[in-house]
Amino acid sequence: EWLPSIGLRENLMEYEVHADDKLAHYARACTDVTFRFPFGQQELLGVAARGNFDLTQHQEASGKSLEYFDEANKEKYLPHVIEPSCGVDRLFLALLVSAYAEDEVGGEKRTFLRFSPAIAPIKVAVFPLVKNNEEVMAKAREIFGKLQRRYNVAFDTAGAIGRRYRRMDEAGTPFCVTVDFDTLEDDTVTVRDRDSTEQVRMPIAELYNHLGQAIDGF
Repeated sequence: EWLPSIGLRENLMEYEVHADDKLAHYARACTDVTFRFPFGQQELLGVAARGNFDLTQHQEASGKSLEYFDEANKEKYLPHVIEPSCGVDRLFLALLVSAYAEDEVGGEKRTFLRFSPAIAPIKVAVFPLVKNNEEVMAKAREIFGKLQRRYNVAFDTAGAIGRRYRRMDEAGTPFCVTVDFDTLEDDTVTVRDRDSTEQVRMPIAELYNHLGQAIDGF
């Protein structure tokens, strides 16, 4: 459940259960999670049930009991160990492979990274519609400063809004917030979703809770 929850595509994952004659001497069971990379199927994660082998060795070597007393059942037992083993580099590559996506927006091909908001390196980008208006810039920087207290946030003033959206799409940024002249009148901003490209107008007062729910789940 953890791997799909951070954005790995389940259709690229497979499970390989080790046969009894392939287990290490200490293992009672072992399952590997493999991932289909562009260069082939590779092991991503291994989970071994090691039984009480590890604590038995520690107990014998130290001469100290490591047994746990179960109050409910009034009995002692030596806990078993479950050993997950995962390489950060392969996991990161699997996230990139899972996130890579292409579609068409406005008749143009778009390449973007569909990162889960929880693991996206940049959570939000803030765009002032124009950079030659002090009030628009000040309001955009105010929103940027507040968001920056909680997230890694980008601030971009270069080029047309559409080009800025594309840059953030390629970086995997899930949300973009645009501050424009209407913001100065009614204190609302435009929030754009990376995956659907849908844009919604909302009050700044609701923005922080909206993003918190979408990114953190609360």
